[in-house]
Amino acid sequence: MATPTEENYLKALFQLSSESGEVSVSALSAVLNVSKPTANSMVKNLKEQGLVVYEKYRPLLLTDQGRKAAALVIRKHRLTEMFLVEKMGFGWDEVHEIAEQVEHIKSPAFFDRMNELMDYPTEDPHGSPIPDKEGKIIQQHYKRLSDCKTGDHVKLTALRQSSKEFLTFLDDRGLSLGTTVTIEVTEPFDKSLVIQHDNKKISLSFEVSEKLMVEVQ
Repeated sequence: MATPTEENYLKALFQLSSESGEVSVSALSAVLNVSKPTANSMVKNLKEQGLVVYEKYRPLLLTDQGRKAAALVIRKHRLTEMFLVEKMGFGWDEVHEIAEQVEHIKSPAFFDRMNELMDYPTEDPHGSPIPDKEGKIIQQHYKRLSDCKTGDHVKLTALRQSSKEFLTFLDDRGLSLGTTVTIEVTEPFDKSLVIQHDNKKISLSFEVSEKLMVEVQ
């Protein structure tokens, strides 16, 4: 059974590989804020457990066993975030650090009960899919807001980043998942957008619109 530290490494490997496809020890150490020798030592440990494929000068890969273990940690994290928002009244910007602690609880029954109480949600408060009990994830097919065109009516469905600062930014502008907006202007120079929501016009930089996932209505 993986330790909390090992679970953090597996989760980081899973997320990095999902974003960039290839993961190096350097990238892993940077994300986890540890030295490269420390990350290298842990990767070797995970390799011995059959969780990671590790060869010198080649990208790190999770084995099937490692990928499932990582996905189950992510499942616990996202279920916890949803429970904190839906059942305990926390804001979506308050739940990450609490879920980071709760995700290491080993009892499957605890999370099964949490899941049941929420009537089996498929996404967390930030729109990310919740893996099932086998570690399988249903892939989403949303578009980035930055890829949409002027005149499109879109519904915000997920976030590509859920930092507290970004969530506060969205809250301050009245933007949440499920919000429907219309793209009024797309600036050719910097690809910034002006959207309309609730009779208000809101300016969004390209950096922000790239992090918002939507469904075209």
